[in-house]
Amino acid sequence: MKLDLYQTITDRILELLDAGTVPWRNPIQRTAAGDGLPKSLASGKHYRGINVFLLAVTAWCKGYESSYWTTYRGAQAQGGQVRKGEKSTLVVFWKQYAVTDRETGQEQQFPVLRHYHVFNAEQVEGIEPPDRVPPDETAPKFEPLIEAEKIVTGYARPPTIEQGGQRAYYIPSEDRIKIAEPGRFESREEYYGTLYHELVHSTGHPSRLNRGFDAAPVVFGSPTYGKEELTAEFGAAFLAAVAGISPPTIDNTAAYINGWRTQIAADKKLLVQAAAAGQRAADHILGVTFNSAADHNADEPAVEAPREPTPT
Repeated sequence: MKLDLYQTITDRILELLDAGTVPWRNPIQRTAAGDGLPKSLASGKHYRGINVFLLAVTAWCKGYESSYWTTYRGAQAQGGQVRKGEKSTLVVFWKQYAVTDRETGQEQQFPVLRHYHVFNAEQVEGIEPPDRVPPDETAPKFEPLIEAEKIVTGYARPPTIEQGGQRAYYIPSEDRIKIAEPGRFESREEYYGTLYHELVHSTGHPSRLNRGFDAAPVVFGSPTYGKEELTAEFGAAFLAAVAGISPPTIDNTAAYINGWRTQIAADKKLLVQAAAAGQRAADHILGVTFNSAADHNADEPAVEAPREPTPT
């Protein structure tokens, strides 16, 4: 019966892919105020050029909410102190140097690339980031969806789940899931859909279904990476269906899978194999057991997953 449900969800996703879907969006809401563009804590001015990319990506990877950055000395000048063990981020700039031409005596300007290191305001103690929004004490508390929560609590020997930041990812080397607080999501269904995605990733750990997490790191965007992402999204869709929250999440699932359309087109077996792996992952989380080897997908090879946090 569950396999029939899985097939129904798979068919629906394929229908949406054929019809065309909107780009997948991040369901986690940003809490910091402002425009989100990297800026100097000292002057408030925006960074420019490649620095916008370098700082924005670092903030996203590390889960920093604040858009403000400062040098080590800049933090001290404002009465703060960079926390021990925090790592800086590289910032580059062009500096003009004047050189006098020996033959003509004329002064010429030459740009030289220089760099310095900065820290996000959230890496500094004693300074309140200007874009931090105080917690809304009047906001309603998150009310778990009973059936959806049962799947999470029923997962035997699960990975560690930590709440915080503005991302969701699974770290295989630590067998740990990091996910934003439930209230940060646009809906309860999207919270569980995102958590299910990371829980499915965790089933690939060597201590569970072993999809090759102990192998060499894979490259983002590679077929192996893509297959693991598709596996996680299929598995999340199946779990959402079991929990009864499929309709609000299925469009996002199809749109996310659509993002891997190039790889899907290049390997006709990829989608089928990922769906099968997603089924096994969902069954593992649900505690479903098999009576014989015939119940398993014998054609499904082991797959690798990234060692670093997986963007979702």
